[in-house]
Amino acid sequence: MPELPEVETSVQAIQDFTNQNLESIKIHNSNLRWKVDMAAFKKLHGLKVSKINRRAKYILLHIEQSQILIHLGMTGTLRIAEKNSNFYKKHDHVEFIFENRKLIFNDPRRFGSMHHVTEPSTHFLLENLGPEPLSKEFNGGYLFNKIKKSLSPIKNALMNQRNVVGIGNIYANEILFDANIRPTRKSKTLNKKEYEEIASSTKKILKRAIKAGGTTLQDFYQPDGNKGYFKIDLNVYDRENQKCKKCKEESIKRIVQSQRATFYCRQCQI
Repeated sequence: MPELPEVETSVQAIQDFTNQNLESIKIHNSNLRWKVDMAAFKKLHGLKVSKINRRAKYILLHIEQSQILIHLGMTGTLRIAEKNSNFYKKHDHVEFIFENRKLIFNDPRRFGSMHHVTEPSTHFLLENLGPEPLSKEFNGGYLFNKIKKSLSPIKNALMNQRNVVGIGNIYANEILFDANIRPTRKSKTLNKKEYEEIASSTKKILKRAIKAGGTTLQDFYQPDGNKGYFKIDLNVYDRENQKCKKCKEESIKRIVQSQRATFYCRQCQI
């Protein structure tokens, strides 16, 4: 699943559509996680896109007094094509046709979504989300106060979108390795200094991943068709039984937490 760095990379890659008129929206298949409201989208024809940004793992295209809210789901991708290109790729669902080019949403497994919204902050997909991990609001003090009494393992708490948005399984593993925190520890057993380490590692790992263009996941491509390159620098994720890059002694262990793979070093992470 595309995580925050992949979504941010996509947002940066489509910024050229800002201040362009959305001439039309062509819906090939409205069947996504929720059915696309074709009538609502038709009302956006001819309007200008004033801003493109991200909230959590959602992409927002701001159009007049409303927004198009896009979630890539498990296998969703955006790609850019020439306006007059007739090339149709299997699983293309929606085409946003602009003055010179078009933006195409493709989703083989149809777990993605697309909504027309007027109040993003109160939309059911966004209203209960925590702070952005790269914002000033997210820091060790915030995290300590938010989950210091929680019985959840710290990795689960870090992936809870009500606590902080956008941290998926890959980056949760990498963040906790960087912070030297064992992912199985109960959140309430961590002290404030350890939470500060987690917050610092979160910002460092995510910024590095965004700069690199995201991870090379099988189903993730940037809109320009290139894969990201962060995976070559992963320290624990998907490295079961390989030597730890820090201590050079212990092998990386793999366990399952809440049906997700967890990787850690038993010597470095306490």
